[in-house]
Amino acid sequence: MTNRPYDQEEAVPPARVPAPVSVLLVEDDATIRRGVQLALERYGYRVAVAADGLAGLEAFRSGGHDLLILDVMLPELDGIGVCRRVREESLVPILMMSARGDSLDVVAGLEAGADDYVVKPVDTAVLVARIRTLLRRAAFQPPAPSEAVPEPEPGDTLVFGDLSVDTRGLEVRVDGRTVPLTPTELRLLLEFVSAPGAVLDRRRLLREVWDYGWEGDTRVVDLCVLRLRKKIGSGRIETVRGFGYKLVRG
Repeated sequence: MTNRPYDQEEAVPPARVPAPVSVLLVEDDATIRRGVQLALERYGYRVAVAADGLAGLEAFRSGGHDLLILDVMLPELDGIGVCRRVREESLVPILMMSARGDSLDVVAGLEAGADDYVVKPVDTAVLVARIRTLLRRAAFQPPAPSEAVPEPEPGDTLVFGDLSVDTRGLEVRVDGRTVPLTPTELRLLLEFVSAPGAVLDRRRLLREVWDYGWEGDTRVVDLCVLRLRKKIGSGRIETVRGFGYKLVRG
């Protein structure tokens, strides 16, 4: 048997430990910022913080964050502005935080591209549940338009007029052009294409896409549908008043 130095002995590779999820929290209130940071770190998240919108945008662009939590009211650049700028360059899940009663701010945040929101003061259990849901949804993120995508297998692609959805490769095209969707928008579209022509009520969509029960805010659904329409065509998803929405087949 050949003798080898100790550091050259064959070693059993260490077990791979999943990297902690990186959350960027942008909140100007120092007490809330610290409280949320400590709460999330107790759940095993790695949390970076910023105290104003411009600092938050710079921190986000430094890279490596899996989820962004934005307060609506921020100095320098408000949360709505940060959300819009992030959406121009990333599909990262975005969770807005709003003071109780600021319904217009909630709507503006969702219209700007946020995926969900929570109301301050933030209940830790609710916040963590929303984060977990957003991260699960992020697994549905489609390939970037610049990435090479293999041709879909027969039966993987559903076609509705100029809209095609590759349900395996999670790629959406309109008139042959790849359309980038956020994970939430993609989950929503997959619900529609799974039941073309059927009316899906808002409560079902909250349950299946957002993992909410009856207490969810249906404005989240309405505004996500609005964003989805802008990307795949305004006439593709039809409103059925008093009931919900349906995907037009043709």
